[in-house]
Amino acid sequence: MRILSGIQPSGKLHIGNYFGAMVPMLDLQHKGEPYYFIADYHSLTSVSEPDVLRANVRDAALDFLACGLDPEKAVFFRQSDVPEVNELAWILSTVCPMGLLERCHSYKDKLAKGFSPNHALFAYPVLMAADILLYDSDLVPVGKDQKQHLEVTRDLAGKINEKFGDDILKMPEPFIQESTAVVPGLDGQKMSKSYNNTLPLFGGKKALRKLVMRIPTDSTPVEDPKPTEGSIVLDLYKLFATEADYNQMIADYKAGGFGYGDFKQRLFDAYWDHFEEARARREELEQNPQLVEDVLQAGATKARAKARIVLDRVRGAVGLA
Repeated sequence: MRILSGIQPSGKLHIGNYFGAMVPMLDLQHKGEPYYFIADYHSLTSVSEPDVLRANVRDAALDFLACGLDPEKAVFFRQSDVPEVNELAWILSTVCPMGLLERCHSYKDKLAKGFSPNHALFAYPVLMAADILLYDSDLVPVGKDQKQHLEVTRDLAGKINEKFGDDILKMPEPFIQESTAVVPGLDGQKMSKSYNNTLPLFGGKKALRKLVMRIPTDSTPVEDPKPTEGSIVLDLYKLFATEADYNQMIADYKAGGFGYGDFKQRLFDAYWDHFEEARARREELEQNPQLVEDVLQAGATKARAKARIVLDRVRGAVGLA
C-alpha cells in the first residue's frame, strides 16, 4: 500500500498541522510505503519571498524529522526536486473541465481572504492531483478541507483512463482521521496561518505560554461553574491530556472554584510536555543541517525513480512517447 501526503511550507507548522496531518502521516509510515513531501511549489501561491520560502522548507523538514518521521521507512522529499510533477499536471489539465475547478471551495475561500486570483491558485487542485497520481498512490491522508481536491484527483484519473486506456493511472482512496481532522485555533475558528490563530509546534517557552494565556474566555467569576460547551481551552486540552486529566478538567469547570488562568496553565503544561522529546531531537538536527539535506536528496532520488515510471506510462498512452 503506497501512501502519499504533503504539507505546505507557507509558515511555521502548528498543532493543527500536527494533529490534522502529521500524526496520521507518522502513524501510517509503519503500515505501508509512504511518500511524504514538502509542497514548496504549492506554497508559491502564498509565499513570495525566496529567503522565507527556503527557511520554511528547512523548518518543515526539521519539524517532521524531530516529530518522528523515519527516512528509512518513508520517502521524504521536496516537491520541487521532482519536476516530473509539472509535466503530469499539464497532461491532467488537458482533460480537466473548467467547471470542475470553479466548484472548488478552496479557491473561493482564498479569494474571500484577499488572495489575488491567478492561474496557480485556480489550478492548485490539478497540481495536487499530479502529486498524488505520479506515484501510483493507494491511500491519501487528507483533512476535511482537502477532501474535495481528492475527489478532483479521482475525477481526473478517471478521465485519463477513460480516454487513453484502463489502468493508466491508479485510483487513490482518502484517509481522514475524523476526531482531529479540524483543530480549533486560539480564537475558536479552525487553526490556520491565514487567521493568525495558531499554536506553533516549537518555540520559546515564555512566548508559547503567552499565546495560551491570551485565549479568549468569558467573564464567569472564579467561584462559579464554567460553561464547557464551545470552550477553546477544553478543546485544545483534549488533544494533549490523558482521558483522566481531561475528565478532571471538565469536572472542575462544572464545580466552580477554579479560574480560567488555572485551566490555561494546565493546557500549557500538557502542550509543552507533549513536545519535550521532539524539541530535544530538533535541537540536535539544527546542529547538522547537512544531514537534513541528505535525507531530502535521498528521498528525491527514490521519488523521481517512481515518478519516471508513471510519467513514461502516461506519456506513452497520450502519444508523447
